[in-house]
Amino acid sequence: MVVMEKEEIPHPAPPLKLQKPPEPEPRQPDMISVEDVDFSYSAHQVLYDVNLEIPSRAVTAFIGPSGCGKTTLLRCFNRMNDLIDGARITSGSIELDGYNINAPDVDVVDLRRRVGMVFQKSNPVPRSIYENVAYGLRVLGATKKSAINEAVEKSLRAAALWDEVKDRLDSSAYGLSGGQQQRLCIARALAVEPEVVLMDEPCSALDPIATAKVEELIYQLRENFTIVIVTHNMQQAGRCSNYTAFFYLGRLIEFGSTSKIFSNPSERKTEDYITGRFG
Repeated sequence: MVVMEKEEIPHPAPPLKLQKPPEPEPRQPDMISVEDVDFSYSAHQVLYDVNLEIPSRAVTAFIGPSGCGKTTLLRCFNRMNDLIDGARITSGSIELDGYNINAPDVDVVDLRRRVGMVFQKSNPVPRSIYENVAYGLRVLGATKKSAINEAVEKSLRAAALWDEVKDRLDSSAYGLSGGQQQRLCIARALAVEPEVVLMDEPCSALDPIATAKVEELIYQLRENFTIVIVTHNMQQAGRCSNYTAFFYLGRLIEFGSTSKIFSNPSERKTEDYITGRFG
């Protein structure tokens, strides 16, 4: 009698799991404190009664639909909005490490050294890779060649770019890929040793491979810097932030650890946005 082998039925593959947002470290002292802030562009109010405490040495993501005030608040932290006619905080205050950044005696140049910014589109200056990183140091009065060399290498290493460019520092920055240019801009921001780094949609113009490198860099930088990132990409917020703030129509709806915001939000609007019901 021929014994038929029992046909093996393949087990179904386990369901894919979404990457769990990183748990925050034990919360550090707050670096940025936003209290009762209203903000307007001339007669048009765009932020309403925002209260927010951003911890130091962590990545905080701002999410929400377009036009909800995320970038406006981000630009308040280093007073970039001062460059826009009619733009002003109409009430409330913002403190950096306990100091009111809008006080009359604040040195705005020093504030922007302490609070660096990386923009949506990479914006290297039309100079060499080396001079792009050294630019801010020279503006601040650095002249010693050895000190500038050391700072350039340190910043490029921190931006995970040194090994890719160390043999062509005198080449034009425009010869770099888009992702490399964005990391170069991050290195330029880091060269002046800021305490806070603001990032406004830093990956929106990048391909997936370059985006992954920048996201990994952002997560690593939290060990030494306070990072605040504006993103429309909720998956990106989940991958690289410790805390998330959800904004809607100029109001802060909810703030908390990224794991809580994405898995168990307290507000219905937050849940609706996270699950794609609107936005």
